[in-house]
Amino acid sequence: MRNNKKLLLRNLLLLVAVLPALSFLFVQSGCRKGLPNEVRSIEDISGKTIAVLSGTPSVRLAEELGTAKYYATGEEIIGGLLAGTVDCAFLEAVVASELISSQSGARILSENLMEYELRFAVPRENLQLLQAINNALATLNSNGVLRALRDKYISGKNYTYESPNNIEARDGTLRLAIPSGGAPPYSFLDENGYYSGLDVEVAKAVCDLLGVGLEIVEVESAELITAVWFGRAEIAAGWLPGDVEEQVHITNPYADSAYVVVVRK
Repeated sequence: MRNNKKLLLRNLLLLVAVLPALSFLFVQSGCRKGLPNEVRSIEDISGKTIAVLSGTPSVRLAEELGTAKYYATGEEIIGGLLAGTVDCAFLEAVVASELISSQSGARILSENLMEYELRFAVPRENLQLLQAINNALATLNSNGVLRALRDKYISGKNYTYESPNNIEARDGTLRLAIPSGGAPPYSFLDENGYYSGLDVEVAKAVCDLLGVGLEIVEVESAELITAVWFGRAEIAAGWLPGDVEEQVHITNPYADSAYVVVVRK
């Protein structure tokens, strides 16, 4: 009986000694395999914790569908996703494609979450400006500039926009409101410190046709519409929800895009 107790005690001591090593191996094995993915389709999103970039169109949708967790950069979003802090992420399609590689541990669901059009917001009292911008956009569409600019920033094709030689002398400026800190590939500072991006270059092309200069005004993303409403800028660019038409006029679209759902592999 005494020998059996000694044997039991020895086995218990041995188990205690190897438990840390077994735990380490278990954790390492789990890390290698990765955390499980619980979002395999759009229908699985409801009630989940969703990563979004602060101030982007995806915030409202994430708050409606589940629990939104806010991040400052796309890289932070992917890190949170892989660490299991969130179940999935809502990202603009171009941004998501740039962040995700075959080795990233993340993938994009095949079905788009939301498709939308990019437009300018114009003060409601300025119908003349609204019509002038729409006419300019029609010209830029017919001469291929809109397509070329979209291909440049969305598809990475080589293109340099140059102001026409026959534009009239500059008569004033239009102030364009863009998100503070940039929103690549739509608005950002290039390597030379100049404002660039799809929204900026389309606005510049529009201003060329209108014979005015372009001035950039940075505001918080949530304040793009109020910047136009209260006269801090004549136009604002980007994704504009339909309910803002009570506050501002919205031009015809100059490009389209989509939001996608990013999940763990």
